[in-house]
Amino acid sequence: MFSRIKPIVKKEFRQIARDKRSLGVLLFIPAFMLIMFGYALNLDVKHTSLAIYDEDKSQMSRDFIDNFLHSEYFNFKYYLSSTDEIDKLMAEEKVTIAVVIPQDFSEKLLAGKEAVAQVIVDGSNATTAGTAMGYVNAIIQNYSTTISVQALERMGRSSLLQPIDYRPRVWYNPELKSAKFLVPGLIAFILMITAVISTSLSVVREKERGTMEQITVSPIKPIELIVGKTIPFIFISLVSAIIILLASYLLFDVVIQGSYLLLLVVLIIFLTSCLGLGLLISTMAETQQVAFMASVIISMLPTFTLSGFVFPISNMPIAIQAFTYVIPAKYFLVALRSVVLKGTGLSAFWDQILFLTAFVVITIGLSSVRMKKKKQ
Repeated sequence: MFSRIKPIVKKEFRQIARDKRSLGVLLFIPAFMLIMFGYALNLDVKHTSLAIYDEDKSQMSRDFIDNFLHSEYFNFKYYLSSTDEIDKLMAEEKVTIAVVIPQDFSEKLLAGKEAVAQVIVDGSNATTAGTAMGYVNAIIQNYSTTISVQALERMGRSSLLQPIDYRPRVWYNPELKSAKFLVPGLIAFILMITAVISTSLSVVREKERGTMEQITVSPIKPIELIVGKTIPFIFISLVSAIIILLASYLLFDVVIQGSYLLLLVVLIIFLTSCLGLGLLISTMAETQQVAFMASVIISMLPTFTLSGFVFPISNMPIAIQAFTYVIPAKYFLVALRSVVLKGTGLSAFWDQILFLTAFVVITIGLSSVRMKKKKQ
């Protein structure tokens, strides 16, 4: 069996080497896509445009405003002369947050009363608005605590009793950088697209060149043909995956916390599932254009929207959640984030590997069956 597979592997390597476009797609385009998506797709909300209307114009109101100005989350843009300007600035998307300080702000604080400060948020982008409101709440809470401590000191008390000692610890991503969450998803997204597209074109290319008829009359079995065409792409895709992981470390500081050997095994299984899907598409399509379009539709959209790459699967309707079980990137993402971010072992995601392995068996098996029918 190996003696019949070996010539196919050699032939495929030579064909890939001659086809510079396919080699570029497999090796360099993934790293380029990682750079583009990695910097463009960022969920961190920083440098939110801020406008302030300070009617009080006191030292206390200025101290309150300084808390916003010295934060990396806000960029001070406008100092308003009236509240009427807020509507115009938000309509033109020049401002996301507007803080309104009333005239009696400092007077009430000095009298030990509750002062009111209005915060107006542009809610057209719910994600940005919600995150920005969280930052505003934290700043106001911190300033309120400072005022309370100062009031107690004037009364002769040097400390403020906190009923609960809140000491948060963030594991796996202490800086809460969205890149460390998104980059593993980008790796799955990019590998899925490039592997499926490249392999889907391989068999179709044979059909268009007329060499498939020669292969079908040879003593090579369909499964041997499938395996022979898969091995070169697995090797090249692994090189591509290593380039992407290296770029992730250099550009986004994504360090592999777990076992490199386990990561290699996970990558091989996932890439084989992608290549199996690509080969299955190639057995159905008759032209490279059809194969390309089918590969993009089947690999890109489901991987981006239904794998948990960006959108949590638990937030989706039940019917959509059921559909995610046929997306191989879903299982790969769980395993990849476990190894890369958490440093866990196989016991944490062995069920995901089983699902991926089943996907490999099904896709390669169906490809072999379809190839066998065409040979007959």
